[in-house]
Amino acid sequence: MQDNQLLQIAKDFGSPLYIYDAKRIATQYQRLTSAFKGVNNLKINYAVKALSNISVIKLMKQLGSGLDTVSIQEVQLGLAAGFNAENIIFTPNGVSLGEIERAAELGCQINIDNLSVLEQFGTKHPKTPVCIRINPHVMAGGNTNISVGHIDSKFGISIHQIPHILRIVENTKMNINGIHMHTGSDILDIDVFLYASEILFDTAKNFRDLEFIDFGSGFKVPYKTGDIETNIEELGEKLSARFNTFCKEYGKDLTLAFEPGKFLVSESGQFLVNVNVVKQTTSTVFAQVDSGFNHLIRPMLYGSQHEIRNISNPEGRERFYSVVGYICETDTFANNRRINEINEGDILAFSNAGAYCFSMASNYNSRYRPAEVLWYNDKAHLIRERETIEDILRHQVEVDFKSEKIKTISK
Repeated sequence: MQDNQLLQIAKDFGSPLYIYDAKRIATQYQRLTSAFKGVNNLKINYAVKALSNISVIKLMKQLGSGLDTVSIQEVQLGLAAGFNAENIIFTPNGVSLGEIERAAELGCQINIDNLSVLEQFGTKHPKTPVCIRINPHVMAGGNTNISVGHIDSKFGISIHQIPHILRIVENTKMNINGIHMHTGSDILDIDVFLYASEILFDTAKNFRDLEFIDFGSGFKVPYKTGDIETNIEELGEKLSARFNTFCKEYGKDLTLAFEPGKFLVSESGQFLVNVNVVKQTTSTVFAQVDSGFNHLIRPMLYGSQHEIRNISNPEGRERFYSVVGYICETDTFANNRRINEINEGDILAFSNAGAYCFSMASNYNSRYRPAEVLWYNDKAHLIRERETIEDILRHQVEVDFKSEKIKTISK
């Protein structure tokens, strides 16, 4: 999308606004499948938590993807989008046995990362195919908040507990059809990821009825010009060769699976905001916008840096600004950032706003969550309406303190 197109979309749909480029999503999907064209069976399961709008989920189905889900609600979204349950893998953490059983009853592929739950589920449902999530104790990413394969992570069953897994499997006679790992986002070193993969291959040798090995995802995308990113082509070449060798050793042609989220949708997204106020203080020039960490929490939560462009004045001279929101506490998007001169009423565009942005939005300060638009076939399609005060009140219940009666405000 060009900046003039973004400006027109902002004019048509207002701000703040999330926009996703379907063509960019398709390009990333094709890039990933091409990188692993050397394997006979490849399965891509889109990580719904990254961006869970049903229209985006339907786009993934159109591209040929399956789904990676972490809650029963994401499973239900996938089914509503038209996915067959067998193309949905359920990989929760810390949920009740009942939630896992609900996903199994629907026909999803179950992925378990807890010894206790593994034993309980295997005892009750020994014939249901189960994947086991392993923690390889490998730090493949650069941010401990989003790296989940290290030794202190709550995710996965430790590789040092393999004997416990084997005892449970033997005692319950349960059906293990997959082995899984996920090191977390922002993989910086392919060799470290390949090292973790060797741990998964060694683990897989303990199970003779596997159908697939799932290597998770966490592929890093660039956030600015010259930024480091996972070399997916190099990884595809090296891991494909090693996977094919393992399949020969195993005596069976397995499926190689991934569950990318950020890699597929991050770069597709733009977040548009309007500048309410330009405020000069003794030391800083603030560009105060009609949004805050209620809409885009990643900079405050993770320290992430999204490129910010003034698409209303792309030729203006660069000045230094701190871009901040309208939430009633510190909500800083960028400190002392070089941006083309900003005036009140300008539209700023945040890049890499496709993954973990709207999906983490809230109604903090009783603000409305933004609208969402999908740019598809060179047209802007509204895929989520902007919220209203009725949405804020919909599930609240009002107490009449005089009569002490309770009534629903809005159904």
